[in-house]
Amino acid sequence: MRHLISLFAPRPLHRCFALLDRNGRCQAFRQCSLQPMGDGWVEIEEIRLNWLNQPLPAGARVVSRQHRPRSRAQHLMTT
Repeated sequence: MRHLISLFAPRPLHRCFALLDRNGRCQAFRQCSLQPMGDGWVEIEEIRLNWLNQPLPAGARVVSRQHRPRSRAQHLMTT
């Protein structure tokens, strides 16, 4: 029964973060629901391994969580 209930329970949203060094190069990735503690973590749209040790592309950072379009599944759940 718990398994059935867990199928319909809201799941925490996982966000993607990149750790940037002082030169702006990506050093690590993390996927979690809250922003990691410490300096250098920025939220990104997605994780791409080829960004490691490279500067992040211009469109990789998340501009604002509030104005971000919702997924189709989230839209269907609210209507």
